[in-house]
Amino acid sequence: MAVDLNIPAIELKNLRHQWPDQAFCLQIPALTLAVGQHLFIRGASGSGKTTLLNLLCGVLSIQQGEIRLGGQLLQPNSAAKRDQLRARQIGVVFQQLNLIPYLSVLDNVLLGQAFSGKAADMARAERLLQALQLPAELWQQSAAALSVGQQQRVAIARALLGKPTLLIADEPTSALDADNRDAFMRVLLQEADAAGSTVVFVSHDQALAGYFQYQLDMGRLGDGVTAVRGNAACC
Repeated sequence: MAVDLNIPAIELKNLRHQWPDQAFCLQIPALTLAVGQHLFIRGASGSGKTTLLNLLCGVLSIQQGEIRLGGQLLQPNSAAKRDQLRARQIGVVFQQLNLIPYLSVLDNVLLGQAFSGKAADMARAERLLQALQLPAELWQQSAAALSVGQQQRVAIARALLGKPTLLIADEPTSALDADNRDAFMRVLLQEADAAGSTVVFVSHDQALAGYFQYQLDMGRLGDGVTAVRGNAACC
């Protein structure tokens, strides 16, 4: 889909969410991320990282405020409309990858398009797998037959297949050693750039921060919400 570079990829205003019987309340007065920017979100357990991702994905309904993706209102909105926007505009790489183990590599990559009602883009799926250095002889094998590193590449291809406006990655490197972690990061961000996707990456691993243009510390939301690039505030 065509992207208007003058419209923010993500725009949050007066966002508020609090779980029942919990003192912690996620509050973000304003946060804006331009098309193609990469944001690294860090924070301790319980700081609201997963809640924020679930709100951005439209899985959770916000209690106050609004979220826009590419200028389109994601929340508040009906659950059905959020599902539609998520299928068309958001790609997700999960910590546990969430591949279907008995399906082939190609079927796993194409699964998101099947759910969104789009025609299967086999040619793009194959191009992504080639770019991610997964040889063609593996494409008809089940996901369960692949190594963890290969499965991660399948998850990246699935998330990027629809050229999403927003790519969300939730702790996808937590089980990797340093060498495999760094290789994964290079591939993920290179392919996101090639697809024109804006990236929101969540991790507790501060060693990954150097890969990102912008950073957000969930533990310092009370200081005012600012995603920082060097010494310059971007939002």
